[in-house]
Amino acid sequence: MAWAGLASLMAMGAVLLTSGCANVAYLAQSVSGHLQLVSAAKPVSQWLADDTQPAELRERLALSQRMRDFAVQELKLPDNRSYRAYADLQRPAAVWNVVAAPELSLSLKTWCFPVMGCVGYRGYFQRERADAFAQGLQQEPGIEVSVYGVPAYSTLGLTNWLGGDPLLNTFIRYSEGELARLIFHELTHQVAYVKDDTMFNESFATAVERLGAQRWLRTHGTPAARDEFVALERRREDFRALTMRYRERLDRLYRSDADAAAKRAGKASLMAELRADHAALKAGPWGGYAGYDGWFARANNASFGVLAAYNELTPQFEALFEREGGDFERFYAAVQAMASLPRDERRATLKQNLPPETH
Repeated sequence: MAWAGLASLMAMGAVLLTSGCANVAYLAQSVSGHLQLVSAAKPVSQWLADDTQPAELRERLALSQRMRDFAVQELKLPDNRSYRAYADLQRPAAVWNVVAAPELSLSLKTWCFPVMGCVGYRGYFQRERADAFAQGLQQEPGIEVSVYGVPAYSTLGLTNWLGGDPLLNTFIRYSEGELARLIFHELTHQVAYVKDDTMFNESFATAVERLGAQRWLRTHGTPAARDEFVALERRREDFRALTMRYRERLDRLYRSDADAAAKRAGKASLMAELRADHAALKAGPWGGYAGYDGWFARANNASFGVLAAYNELTPQFEALFEREGGDFERFYAAVQAMASLPRDERRATLKQNLPPETH
């Protein structure tokens, strides 16, 4: 994800001259947090050569390097220093994101910075700072806020001179398919990044992670890893279908001519239905799987706003990949060409890849 932590780039050099003490303080914590992360990283080769390290960790690191090589050779992703080092941060997340949306809208609040433009989040390297900022936002009338941990973030390849983006304890023990997805996703942000268009960036990276993980497991994964991935993907698709269905219903409600009181009542009813449908999935097809319990318990407009960034355009990118003959280099070239277009033209061009009946 290009979200969360990219602020560490924005403050490099002269951007700390940005007006406003609050901006300077935020950018400063981003710089110091990223530099601390980089300084904790050591080359994977050193970890592998250290017999005092747990065998499980060394096995996972060796696996990550095979995936990293695969990313270059098969997925044509950048060959650089990213994910060639590892750091144990001694915490469960790399950063914590704060997102916010109005009570009767799914449009995320945005913040604008040098280099990366306007984004719908604020990323913090300390949970306490994220919570403090969220509490401040919650004092604003009619604002819903969500705070969530992020296992990794991309610096778009701009910090390769510092060692690139490292592997982290926050995700190194993911299942094989999920580890592949994350590495491929973050590397994809180094291929194309559009300022002020988070949905384009994240949907593109999500498409590559799906395509890449499937290809990795097909050629290198064990039967057990493939079965585990299929089960996870089935639940993930169920989650996407359920949440996007309710997102559309909420959006229609918020855009309707109903008054605020009616919208609040309708929203409460929809959220109750959403949680009931999740409970039915959990009790039925998911066989008691509780991995999404936290999301549904805390679901609000901010939560739905984040989901849209990762899912809404992904089918269009996957269709573009097929149009380019399943060739990653041609696919990336087409995405890079679209990235240079104005936003509306970029969306229209991407949409042309969908079958006519889905337009």
